Order: sequence, then structure tokens, then C-alpha cells
Amino acid sequence: VVEYGAELGVEEFVIGMAHRGRLNVLANVLGKTYNDIFAEFEGKAFGSDGFAGDVKYHMGYSSDKIVRGGKKVHLSLTPNPSHLEAVNPVVEGISRAKIDQYHQGNVKKLVPILIHGDQSMAGQGIVYEVLQMSQLQGYGTGGTIHLVINNQVGFTADYVEGRSSTYCTDVAKTTLSPVFHVNADDIEAVVYVIKLALEFRQKFHRDVFVDILGYRRHGHNEADEPRFTQPDLYRRIARHPKVREVYIKKLVESGSLTEKETTQMEDEFKQYLNDRLEESKQQETASVTSFLEGVWSGVRRAEEKDFEKSPETGVAQKKFVEISEQVTDLSRNGGAGTNLKFFAKIQKLYENRRKMVVEHKKLDWGMAETMAYAVLVTNGTQVRLSGQDSGRGTFAHRHAIITAEDNTKHVPLNHLSAEQAPFEVYNSFLSEYGVLGFEYGYAYAAPTTLTIWEAQFGDFANGAQIIIDQFVASSETKWHRMNGLVLMLPHGHEGQGPEHSSARIERFLSLCAGNNMQIINCTTPANIFHILLRQMAFPFRKPLVIFTPKSLLRHPLCVSQLDDFLEGTRFREVIDDDFAEAKAVRKVLFCSGKVYYDLLERQQTKDVKDIAIVRLEQLYPFPEKQLHAIIKRYPNAGQWCWVQEEPENMGAWCFVLRTFPKNGNGLELVAREADSSPAVGLPQVHAFQQENLVRRAFDQ
Repeated sequence: VVEYGAELGVEEFVIGMAHRGRLNVLANVLGKTYNDIFAEFEGKAFGSDGFAGDVKYHMGYSSDKIVRGGKKVHLSLTPNPSHLEAVNPVVEGISRAKIDQYHQGNVKKLVPILIHGDQSMAGQGIVYEVLQMSQLQGYGTGGTIHLVINNQVGFTADYVEGRSSTYCTDVAKTTLSPVFHVNADDIEAVVYVIKLALEFRQKFHRDVFVDILGYRRHGHNEADEPRFTQPDLYRRIARHPKVREVYIKKLVESGSLTEKETTQMEDEFKQYLNDRLEESKQQETASVTSFLEGVWSGVRRAEEKDFEKSPETGVAQKKFVEISEQVTDLSRNGGAGTNLKFFAKIQKLYENRRKMVVEHKKLDWGMAETMAYAVLVTNGTQVRLSGQDSGRGTFAHRHAIITAEDNTKHVPLNHLSAEQAPFEVYNSFLSEYGVLGFEYGYAYAAPTTLTIWEAQFGDFANGAQIIIDQFVASSETKWHRMNGLVLMLPHGHEGQGPEHSSARIERFLSLCAGNNMQIINCTTPANIFHILLRQMAFPFRKPLVIFTPKSLLRHPLCVSQLDDFLEGTRFREVIDDDFAEAKAVRKVLFCSGKVYYDLLERQQTKDVKDIAIVRLEQLYPFPEKQLHAIIKRYPNAGQWCWVQEEPENMGAWCFVLRTFPKNGNGLELVAREADSSPAVGLPQVHAFQQENLVRRAFDQ
């Protein structure tokens, strides 16, 4: 693939595979030295910092290979977990980012390669999801080479137990992708078919599959006993000559080599391996590829002090107003002579957004988010946003893609100036697992782009839990790979039932340690503006999980003053109460997210001055220093409560209880009773529960 690909103009291959056979690929394809591989088997830690976050056959690697024709080809093997096929969408996202940003959109210069097992090919649904993405505008990579290592058996299961289809590759029929079936014992036939597959990909830019029919000589691994479950098959395999023996016989019979020469080659190679093994024993550490090079140069690792105070991300007033007028001017919709006509409600919405800045000087959530993107692209930072219905927004608050009366799709954020960076927004197909994995991969390869995945409802993220657990939360710990992906998860209890209320804050907080990611549940338009700008202003990259609102998108009190966006302002990790009288306060209510506005309504209508409401806008990294400063303002408070609308066994409570600063008083809880479901189904019951919760917060 590599040698012939270079002849066809390929400059880079991005490879994804499971652990089985990985060391072979590392050594014989990517050129990882035997010394380093043996050093890992000796238990040597990676690098000077003693990093040892994952098993050796999950680690990534990259190298430049000079092929026979003298051309240089870059090869990268993506790190992966044991979850079979989970790396597939990540590889596609990495490939798309590199095609977009480093190969000027030329898909012929980069080819993704996915190496599958036969059982996982048929059994893992992510294979189908990724295949369905292959021809979509926002996710295509010009075709992927799929190599299926077909061993005709799973761990212990027979192939007939692994699928209902005739072939494990029958999923390829959904996109009319060609499939080549080839005998693994016939090495020259395998080479011929792979060349043919590569030619097809380069010509037609579609996925192509090569089903390499072989077997496992030793079962699932070298220590396994396959005759427990496949006695007849493994009697046949024991009698069958090895692939090397089959090919040696062919070479000898053709006169290409003598038997003596083949024996000599084997002896020399074994001696070479023994020499490398002895050398590896003298190494103090194993080698690990640094990724803080190339496009990652200038990015450093985060430090504890980085989270003590957010950097300033406000914008000069003149520039802010100018950008707001550009982004709301629908006449800026293309080249000369273009005169798109828009639905009257859209025109009014954009005019109202203009007035928010230039007249009323108050911005709602939709305008604040739009301004964040506008400021970023104006300053040269590319933005990529994808998710189900993300163009308009599930709750019709964004309208980043607007459709003219003639069905032309118009993106106002791409018509600000000739010098701006691109703003890309895609309505994804109905997948969470595949699309989140893709966007994670995109952010992996494009650290200077703000990459966002948005769930239609926050709880839909549970369909992508493997990506969240195995990549988003832990990649820096396991593989030393930073990632700046943003997740937007609509969250809030508003009577919509169990499936449309909770984005499962508790699950994300249970994954937090070592400042591995940022968990945000903000309540003001200014804070959503600043957190998006902060993500790119930080000199490092950490995943950012934002629990976004639904009803607050149109709540009359959920607005921010223009001054909150201007020079000298920043993201506020904790927001204090400016209504209560600090020295008179006897009780402090700490909360996060939408429930603040329910508490605020009661405080204001009842004119309660002796109970303060403090908002934690950032839950992790926990803003302990900022919180301490606010707690000191209430010396006479004798009661401290955490208020959440989620049930007691969900939400942030368990995390807050473990993390909250000890101030001599116990932290009390006001929440719904523990439940196995996040929310009730009847709106009337929800309203009663919510009213009761707010009353208890003030009266209990």
C-alpha cells in the first residue's frame, strides 16, 4: 500500500487498527525500531517523565518513510483502546482535518486505512456508522482502504455465530463499495488486489474493502488453547504449511531463491533480533513519539495555576460593534449580483440581533454564541461545528445556516471579511458514536481550530459513551495526547421527560481527575461567549464539556450587558450574588445552571436579602480559590446548601460533596429524591417538584 500509494501521489497514510497484529505493523510498516519494542516488553517507561499510561499495543506512532522511488511518505498509527473498531471514526476525523488544512482539500494526497477483524467487522455497529459518513459533505475523506484480516473465528466463537450475512464485509453493499476476497496464503495475489483497491480509491474516491481470508495459528493469542472450542479446525491448521513456507516453496520452485539462501536469511534475521534484544536491555526508557511538534508546536501542557484565573477575552467596543453589524447584515451574501431573499422571520431575527448590540446593549444566548464565532473567525481562528440540526439549532436559537427563498444555503458567519478564517457548520446524520469520534479526531489533528460537537439533547451523548470514556476523558493520561474538542450538551429539567432533561453531569464529573477536562454549566450569555474564546486563548488544549440551556435561550432574565463582552472581561468561574446584603446573609445557596433562575425568581419576588445565591459556572477544574474569596464575604452565614434540580444520586452533588472547601459547616443538600430515572414524564408533576424544591431551598 505504502510503496504503490507513493507512485499514485499519496503523501500520507493515517492508519487505525486494533491491538492484534499491531507490533507487526509498527515494526514492519512504520519502522519502529526493534530496540524500542523490546524495551517496552522489558517494562521500560516511556520518555523522561516515566509516562506509562497504557499497554504497549494501544500506543500511537508516526514516522516518515522513504519509499523505493525516493519519495517521502508520512505514516501515522492512531492510538486506540481495546474497544474494537472504536478508533475508526477518529481516524476519519484526523484524515479530514489534515486534508482540509494541510493538503488544501486534495483527497488524493492522504489515504485513511482501517484494519478490521472479521468478527468485529460484522458485529460492531460503528463500522456501519462510519461507512454511512463516507460520502457526506462534512465527513468525507475521499475513500478509505479497509483491510479485513479474516481469521474465520472470533475469540472462541465460530464464524457462523458471528453474523447472519454470507460475508463479514456485506455491510459494504450499503454504499456500493467494492469488496475483493483474497486467499491470505497467496501473497502475490494479496499484493495485486491491494494495488487494485488503491487504484480504485484514487480514481473514484470511495471506500473499498479487501477481505483477506486466513487463520490464526495459535488461537486468540500465543497462550490460548484453541482446540477447546475448534478442535477440527486447529487439527487442519496444524497440518497446514505456514505462509512463509508456502511462499518459500514458490520462490524456490521458480528459481528466485535456493533453500540454503532462505535458511540463511532466517538465521540472520533471528540473530539481528537477538542483538536488538540485548541492546534494549541497556536502555533506560522506551521511546514515545512526541506530538508537541508540527501543528502542535507552541502548545504546552497545562499547569495548576492556569485555572486560578481565566485569561481576558473581552473585545474592544468599536471592534465588537463592527463585527456585530457585519454578522447581522444579510445583504453580505455572496459576490456581485447576488441578491438572496430570506424568510421574513429570519430577517427580523437578524435585525433584532443587530439592535441587541447597537441599541439595547443587551445580548441573549444566541447572539452571544454567534459573536464568539464571529470574533474567532475574524481573528483568524477556524471554527467547525457539527451535530444533529446544529445549523439552525435544535431549539431554533442559532440560525447559523439560513435558507433563502430559492433554497440556497447561506452562512452569514462566512461573509464577514475577505481575511477571515472559515466557519464550517454541518448538520450531522443521526449518529452520536460515529460523529463524536470523528470530531475528536478532527480536533486531534487541528489544535488551532475550535472544533465542536453538539448533541441534539444532552442525554443522547450516552450513545457515544465509548468515545467519551476511552478518548475524550483519558487520552492525555493514557497516550500523552491533548485534545481541545468542545462538547455542547443541552441540559435542564423543564418537564420534557426522562430522555430530554439530563445530560448526566454526574457521569462526566466521575471521569474528572488531574485537570483532564473542563466541565462548564454556565448561566449567562457573556460566559458562553468567553468560554468559547478561552478555549482557544489557553496555551494548551483540554476537552471542554458545556451543559447548554434550553428554556434559558429565551428567558427574559438570561441576557448579558454589552459591557460584559468588552475589553477587560473574562470567563467567570463563580458568580456571586449582587442582590443579597453580604453581612446580613445567614444562608448561602450554591448552585449551577438553570435552577439559578428559579431560585432568583423567588429571591426577587419575596425580596429576600439574607439568603445569597452563588453560581458555580465551572464545576471542573473545581474553582476552589475563586470560591474561597466569595465565601469570605459571608462571615455571618450559618447554613450552606447545595441546590440542584437533578435527583440526589445524580447531578453534581456527589462531586461537590467530595470537593467543596471545608469551612467548618457541613454542606446541606436540596434536590429531588434519589431516582433510577433522571426526570418524571408528566409536566404537572415536574412543576410541583420544582416548586417544592425552590421552596425548600429558602425555607428548610
